[in-house]
Amino acid sequence: MKTQYYTASSVDGFIADPNDSLDWLFPLGDIEATSYPAFIREVGALAMGSTTYEWILRHHVGSDADRPQPWMYTQPTWVFTSRTLPIVPGADIRFARGDVRPVHKAMVAAASGKNVWIVGGGDLAGQFYDHGLLDEMFVQIGSVTLGAGKPLLPRTITSPPLRLVSVRAVGTGFAELHYEVPHPER
Repeated sequence: MKTQYYTASSVDGFIADPNDSLDWLFPLGDIEATSYPAFIREVGALAMGSTTYEWILRHHVGSDADRPQPWMYTQPTWVFTSRTLPIVPGADIRFARGDVRPVHKAMVAAASGKNVWIVGGGDLAGQFYDHGLLDEMFVQIGSVTLGAGKPLLPRTITSPPLRLVSVRAVGTGFAELHYEVPHPER
């Protein structure tokens, strides 16, 4: 079991534009060509921030979406928020706030030996990192720059640095990077 941050980023290090949009991402390639299909099969629980959750509601699941779809995850999902947010009927969504450590314990138990996925955003992934709970990062670097927006991981990680495990090109739109996250205190 590993806790993994799997995300996409622009070349200049942003996972969403200044308006919290991911629209820049979709023209770059086919998700089925990435490691995502194999990755998601090994995920037993998810965590996401409220901005990510609200984006999914607006663009994929909610009644305002162009083509509303059912909730895309079968795994239990924890949404970190300090506000009251709408629920998705039939989805296993749990709202959380505060310290990620007790929530991580619950996620690990719910994952039943599978991996825990930190969907985003970068600050949430950083909170898991801060407590030594983040094991791996998978970053799809898209062939665009955004100039500003939500940073990939707003933390300084220099000593020890992330350990690059693999790099591969995915079409002409992405470079897929896989890192192990060091845990000096372990």
